[in-house]
Amino acid sequence: MTTSTKKFSSFLPNETDKIKHSIAGAVAGCVSSIVTCPLDVVKTRLQNQGKITNDQRVPPYRGTGRTLKRIWIEEGIRGLYRGLGPTLYGYLPTWAIYFSAYDYFKSVLGERSGRTADHRWVVHIFAAMGAGATSTIVTNPLWVIKTRFMTQNQTTTYMYRNTFHAFSTIYEQEGMKGFYKGLGPSLMGVSHVAVQFPLYEKMKVWLKSPDKELSNLSILFASSVSKMAASIATYPHEVVRTRLQNQTCKPFKYLGIWHAVNVIRHEEGFLAFYKGMSTNLLRTVPASALTILTYEVLVRKLNS
Repeated sequence: MTTSTKKFSSFLPNETDKIKHSIAGAVAGCVSSIVTCPLDVVKTRLQNQGKITNDQRVPPYRGTGRTLKRIWIEEGIRGLYRGLGPTLYGYLPTWAIYFSAYDYFKSVLGERSGRTADHRWVVHIFAAMGAGATSTIVTNPLWVIKTRFMTQNQTTTYMYRNTFHAFSTIYEQEGMKGFYKGLGPSLMGVSHVAVQFPLYEKMKVWLKSPDKELSNLSILFASSVSKMAASIATYPHEVVRTRLQNQTCKPFKYLGIWHAVNVIRHEEGFLAFYKGMSTNLLRTVPASALTILTYEVLVRKLNS
């Protein structure tokens, strides 16, 4: 082993740390996704809803509360948890990959730049973007399936019976391309974590007392504020992603990211890019707080 290789390997996270962050991230993601799944269903249906006209045979979804009530009446508890299967399958690798990659990139970039990773916002930004892109590319097929499950209801054709049936159906009808619909907007959404996590890390520094460990309340506050700021800043990409992921029959209405942006703007106006925004904040803020709190607590327990 050369001197440079030894120097490089000396600051890589060890295998124990990788396993620790993977376990904590996966469990935290699963807990939050189960708790907030009904709101995720509502948000996805609102995002997927196109231009509302007076001659629609199927009434549109309106608002968080009324949409929750309508799904409960029409589809029962199963409707509120539609898509939970692929969500759990997706969160296991997503959070495991994300937190592992985030700590890895933060450590490597911090050492290479000669700066302390815990106090440099540039390191956090690039670490978050690298981790977000990595997890997004790997798990995009599951998010396509999740979106399609969540938009299925009794007024539409139930195309997929379960996650594995969805995999085989999409592969047969659309090929591998079908699994990567909406990947472009998803990668644009990497900017979301580039806002959230550097802000979260900075807020932890602001809230931490010199002689005390950061309290759970402070962690909840920091994660909620950072998530809300990031969600508001980057929300339009979610609407575009949902519309692209949910296209199954040719000819497609949206031919790509910018074509979708132009069509949505022309038909529905700029406010359409924020459909489901209130539901999204109701969902993502507590989900993020619960995820990060669970993650931090589990890491502490595993450390001890």
